[in-house]
Amino acid sequence: MGDALEEPWWEPAVETRGESGGSPDISDDESLEEATGPSRAMKPPAKTKPASSKRKEKHGECVPGTEEEQFKVKKEGEEKPKRRRKKKISDILAKSAPKPGTPEDVKKLLNEHFGAKRSMIELEELKLPDACFLPPNDLTHSFSSYLKEICPKWVKLRKNHKEKKSVVMLIISSSALRCLELIKSITAFKGDGKVMKLFAKHIKIQEQAKMLEKGVIHVGIGTPGRIKALIEQDCLSLSCLKYVILDWNWRDQKLRRLVDIPEIRKESIDLLEMGLIKLCREGSVKLGLF
Repeated sequence: MGDALEEPWWEPAVETRGESGGSPDISDDESLEEATGPSRAMKPPAKTKPASSKRKEKHGECVPGTEEEQFKVKKEGEEKPKRRRKKKISDILAKSAPKPGTPEDVKKLLNEHFGAKRSMIELEELKLPDACFLPPNDLTHSFSSYLKEICPKWVKLRKNHKEKKSVVMLIISSSALRCLELIKSITAFKGDGKVMKLFAKHIKIQEQAKMLEKGVIHVGIGTPGRIKALIEQDCLSLSCLKYVILDWNWRDQKLRRLVDIPEIRKESIDLLEMGLIKLCREGSVKLGLF
């Protein structure tokens, strides 16, 4: 017990105060940190860059730092270039006054179609002589008045026509509805002559072939595709043909003419090539533009 009292088991407290018993004796920054820990007030503020000074690289160019500016640049970059709208034939024709077709227009059409495909000798055989053309419509005639002018001997031709599977006059138009209009407007001209529909809408080609075989038809009005098919199947003969009338000047709702519709234009040229050009060159068939 005596030994234990002489040597106390506890450690003497470390003297942290100064001799005067006042505030701690702090001589430098290290002792301050040890005594009180790091002070937030003493820590310098972090350096921040203004938003406008931030830069990001995009496609090799500096992009403004603000979100609004970045959005503008992104939006401008995403905008697709405007495509030039291809001009339609209706847009061109709407701005131009209608002009009546001429024989030169038909010749130009054939030259453009066959020019790069045929030899010089073949092109000569496809040329239409001026003598085969009838006076074109000057846009002042009705259909009946035009036919009366170009075909003054119609009554005689009609009475002399007795052959089946053939017609004296062939009228070519671009659509079935237009053909129906022409059939109605031909009443004053045809007299007792029989007119037949030669288009595909609601009429089968077999029915048309039977009608051509049964009776004598004087005028055929139809579309180039169906007329061509009837000739190819030997249902329609060109032996008695005297007149071919192209419904050249009429325009549909989109202001397109017979030759402005690619498919109809090609079928019309193919029909002319099937034998009509040859008959025109021989002088047995006359070609008119209404």
